[in-house]
Amino acid sequence: MKPIFYHYDIYPKVFLGNREQRITIQPLGLHAEFVQEKNYTVRIFKVSESNPGVYPERSGRSELVAEPDCDGCLRFSAHFEGEGEHYINVYDDPAAKPKFTLSVYSLAEDMAGRLPFRGDLHMHTCRSDGKEGPANVAANYRAKGYDFTVISDHYRYYPSLEAIEAFGDLTDLTIVQGEEVHLPLNNVHYVNFGGTYSINALVTPSRNEEKAGSSLKYRSSNGKAPDPIPVEEWKEMIRERAKSVPREHEAERLSYAVLEWTHEQVQAAGGLGIFPHPYWLCQMMQLPEDYTEFVYKNKPFDAFEVLGGENFFSHNGFQTAFYYMMREQGYDHPIVGSTDSHSSTEHNRNGDICSTIVFAKQNERAALIDAIKEKYSVAVDTISKEYRLVGDFRLIKYGSFLMENYFPLHDLACEAEGYYMNRYIAGDPRAVAILKAMKGQQAEMMEKYFKV
Repeated sequence: MKPIFYHYDIYPKVFLGNREQRITIQPLGLHAEFVQEKNYTVRIFKVSESNPGVYPERSGRSELVAEPDCDGCLRFSAHFEGEGEHYINVYDDPAAKPKFTLSVYSLAEDMAGRLPFRGDLHMHTCRSDGKEGPANVAANYRAKGYDFTVISDHYRYYPSLEAIEAFGDLTDLTIVQGEEVHLPLNNVHYVNFGGTYSINALVTPSRNEEKAGSSLKYRSSNGKAPDPIPVEEWKEMIRERAKSVPREHEAERLSYAVLEWTHEQVQAAGGLGIFPHPYWLCQMMQLPEDYTEFVYKNKPFDAFEVLGGENFFSHNGFQTAFYYMMREQGYDHPIVGSTDSHSSTEHNRNGDICSTIVFAKQNERAALIDAIKEKYSVAVDTISKEYRLVGDFRLIKYGSFLMENYFPLHDLACEAEGYYMNRYIAGDPRAVAILKAMKGQQAEMMEKYFKV
C-alpha cells in the first residue's frame, strides 16, 4: 500500500468527469493533522496533460485555497476534465514543494453506474483435483480481496452449490455457480461460469451424479434443467453435427461440434462460456495452434481466458500476444484472467497469479456476466510483484489507478472477513456475529469512494 494512505484518505476517489466534484481529504492521525484556520494551497492537474512548467498552455489544471473544517478535514470543489487520473498537490507554502500528493480519477459517461469488482472465474477444490474444500476456497479468496469467485471443478457442478450453501447470506462475497466442462469426443477445456444448470450432467453417466444421482438439487441452481441424454445417443448427435465443421482432421471436427453444443447450452443456462488456457503446456501445447485460431475466430464461447493457470511466459505471455494479434485482425473478444487455482493458500505459487476486474453495475452473477460480455473487464497479471493488466488501453489505465489507490484499502477489509469465514466453517461460535457485523462494509466503502 502507498505510504500516503497511512497518513491521509481522500474521497471520493472516482467520479464522472466534466463536472464539479466536492473532494474531502481526511488526516488519519495526530501526525497528519491540518492546522486549524490555516490556508492550504491545492493544485490539481490531469496527469495526461503533462508538466505545467513545460506545457503551460495545456488544460486540466486548477488552483485553489482551502481551510480545514471543524472536523479536521480539508474540503474543496473543483472541475475535473474528461477521463483520467488527476494529481492533487497540497501545500503548506505555495512557493515550496507539496506537503503531499494524492490521486483521483474521473470517468467518461459510459461508466456511469459501473463499479470495479475483482475476482476469479476458474478454480478447483478437493472435489476434483484441488486441495481445499469448496467453502474454504471461497473464504481464502475473500481474504485475498476477491469480490466474487466461482468453484469450477472438473466434471462437477455440485461443489459450487456446496460453497454457496455454506455461507448463505453471511458474506458480501459473491460465490457464483459453475464447472469446468469435459465431455466425450473433445479435449478442449471449457468453463461454465454462472450457468443455472450443469452442462456436464446433461450427458449421462456423469461425475456430477456423485452428489445426488440425477436429482436436480445438485445439477441446477434453480431446480430447472433439460433432461440428460445417454452418452451414446449424445455422441451420435455430435458426430452428425461434426460433418459440417470445416476442419481437415476428424478429432478437430468432433471437438468443435462439442464446443458449439456446449456453448449453446451455457447460453440457454444464462452463463458465461469461457475458452481457457489454449497455451497451457503439459509437455506439449494443449491444442494445435491453428486449431486454437480457428476456435477463436469462430467463437463458440463468450470470453477468452487471456491470463491464467501458470507462471511461465510461454503460457500467459503467448496468450496475451495472441489476444492482441487477434484484435489487430478484427477479432475483439471479451477477456478474463483467472488462476485456474488448485490450492487457495499462500503455499501454492500459482494461487494468486491472475484475476479479473469487472466494471459492473452490481456484484451479482448476471450483472458480472453482462459486463464481461460488453467488454467492461480487464485481466490482472500478479505473477510478479509488478502487476500488469491486459485489455482495452482505456480500461487498463483506470484499472492501474484502482490497483494503486483503491484495492489495497479494499483488500485490508476483505482479509478479516475471509479469516472469519474460515472460522465459521470450523465451527467457531463467534464467527456468525462477526460476519454479520462485517456484512455491508463493501457497499459502504464503494459509496464512500465512488460517485458514478
